[in-house]
Formats: sequence, structure tokens, C-alpha cells
Amino acid sequence: MNSADNAWVLFSAALVLLMIPGVGLFYGGMVRKKNAISTIIFSFAIMGTISLQWILVGYTLAFGTDIGGVIGGLDHLGLRGVGMEAMEGLSIPSLTFMIFQAMFAVITVSLITGSYVERIKFSSFLVFSLAWATLVYDPIAHWVWGGGFLSAMGALDFAGGIVVHISAGVSALAIAMVIGPRRGFGRDPMEPHNIPTTVLGAALLWFGWFGFNAGSALAADGIAANAFVATNTSAAAAATTWMFLSWRDRAPSALGIVTGAVAGLAAITPAAGFVTPIAAVPIGVGAAIVGYYAILFIRGGRRVDDSLDVLACHGIGSTWGVVATGIFASIGASGLLAGNPSQLFVQTAAVAIVWVYSFVATFVIAKAVDAAMGLRVGNDEEAVGLDISQHGEGAYV
Repeated sequence: MNSADNAWVLFSAALVLLMIPGVGLFYGGMVRKKNAISTIIFSFAIMGTISLQWILVGYTLAFGTDIGGVIGGLDHLGLRGVGMEAMEGLSIPSLTFMIFQAMFAVITVSLITGSYVERIKFSSFLVFSLAWATLVYDPIAHWVWGGGFLSAMGALDFAGGIVVHISAGVSALAIAMVIGPRRGFGRDPMEPHNIPTTVLGAALLWFGWFGFNAGSALAADGIAANAFVATNTSAAAAATTWMFLSWRDRAPSALGIVTGAVAGLAAITPAAGFVTPIAAVPIGVGAAIVGYYAILFIRGGRRVDDSLDVLACHGIGSTWGVVATGIFASIGASGLLAGNPSQLFVQTAAVAIVWVYSFVATFVIAKAVDAAMGLRVGNDEEAVGLDISQHGEGAYV
């Protein structure tokens, strides 16, 4: 047991916890004011429900004894055998590792909410979230971090590019297709109602992301320091790049700058402990470019209402990050530029597998919930806003 390592990872878990209301505020400012409470409370509700799901069954499905490279066994059901002693191969208690990983599960489910805000029934949201965490997040976490088949392939994902951001981004696309667009999508104005709230949420995300990435070293060591600096560098590069892209088209908008920062954070997540801080610059720049033009393409098509651009920022941004890990990895692993082109192939294959599984599984779950209880609110409820129709309270007097 190392007390410094334990303290760092526990503090990192708290930083990731701070990101979850950060997601709520980031999303909450981007919706219309009649849906502000509904959007923010999604993240708080998930903090409760998925935290409980994780200690009861999620942790063991992700990190229990491997079964065929696909799922974890039930040996840690209800946290059985997860205690205060040092975890095998680590210098921290298994309880510390468990709660750190719990925060990843919670925030992943929270990220998806941006795709279906302003139109989903709260009851259906709860059922979908629990089913998705159990059937999509937990297996993918096992594949990559729990000794599953992607780990055996040699896929690199330092802090959740595959497990968190690709799974959430692609799943956001799937449920957006099932639930359908908001009433008036593409016709009525749907401008953000409170950009300062979104900026505050982005600030919490940037701050908390240091725990997300540097904490994934699972020790207070040099790898944690490298991940910390690489994280900040990628976010800075992406925010600056997005600022100039939006400036060229219109104006250097606040919303664009903070969206760029989040895209850069998502992109560096799989690479943070494997690449140098200098390599984080092209990763951040690339994330801004692919994210910016992905949003223009998706919105321009007007076929899918991914309301708050979850696919573009997280799914596509982190897809670039996972592939870039196969290019730039040079710390603890070798990528293309370090003389190992096969790593790029492994990263690309892992991306393809998780894209397909996330989309298909989420589409099926969303269809099942829709058939059983209906995913979206009625037209009148949507018109009055989800704050009043779902929660009986308004954000503003």
C-alpha cells in the first residue's frame, strides 16, 4: 500500500465526480430555458442510479474474473471481496480502484444525455440509462480494462477514449435516431439560453479532466504528471484551433471555444499516458478540425437531431484520439512513429468493433424501451417544456 498513491486516486475520483454536474451545466446552458432543469438533473439522477448499479453488479461485470474475453464473472457481486487491502498489482486498495472506476461509468451515461434532451420521458430515461450501463458500458469496460479480448489484442486506451467517449458518442447517435428529432427541428430557433452556464460547465470539465486522465495512472508518479500536462496541452490546442475556425466563418464564439476544449479533452483521453505533451498538440488540433466539420455535416444534413453534438465531440473526437494513440504512442507502448505500425491497425480495429457494438446494442435497447413504455413525451408536454411537464418546476420565474 502506498498512501500517496491512494490519496491521489481518491482525489482523482472526486475530480471526476465534479465533472458529472459539469456535464449537466455544460449541456444545461445549451438548451432552451424551458428545459434547463430537466437537462441538468439528468446528470444528478445518473450520479445516484448508476453509482448504485455499479456497486451492485456493474463493477463485477466489468472487472470480475474474465469469462471468454467478453464479460466479467459475478465474483464481486455486491462488492464481495472488494475491500481495504491493496489490489493485486497496484499500490491502492481495491475499494479505491472500484470507486474511481465508478465515476467513469457514471459520467459515460451522463454524456449520452446530450443527444436526447428536450424530448425524453424521465421514467424512460432512467430505464434506458440502467439498461445501457449494464449491457453496453460494462462489457466494453471489461473488453478494454478488465482483461477482455480487446486488451488481449493490445488495444491502448489510457483513460477511456474507447470505453467512455466512443461508446457514449456512438450510442448518442443510435438513440437520437430512435427517439426522433425535437418538434420544430430545422425550422424553429433552438438557440442556447444561457452560454455562461455552459462556459462554467466546461470549466468544471477541464478541471475535473485532470483527475480523469492523470488519475488513470493509478499512482502519484511520472506517468500521472505526463498525462496531466498532455491533457492540458490537447485542450488548449483544440480550444485555440476551434476559436480560429469559428472566427473564419463568423466570430470567435464562446460556445465554440469551450466546445473545442471539450473535443480536445476527449481526444487526448486514450493517449494521455502514452504520448508526450508535444504530441498532444496535433491530437488537439486534429480533434478540433474533425469535431468542427462533423458538427457542420451532421447539422447540415438535418436527418438526425443529436441535440448537443455528442457524436461529433465525443464519438468522432475520441475516434481520432484512439487512432492518434496508434500513431504517436512512445511511452510504455510504441505507435507508428516509434516503429510499430501494427499498433495503428490494432487501434483502428478496436474502434470499429466498439462503434458497431455500441450502435447496434443501443439501438436495440432504445427500441425496446420505446416499445415498452415510450421514449418521448407527448407533443403538449414537449411544447410546454420538460421542466414543468416532467418535474413540476421551472428554472426561471
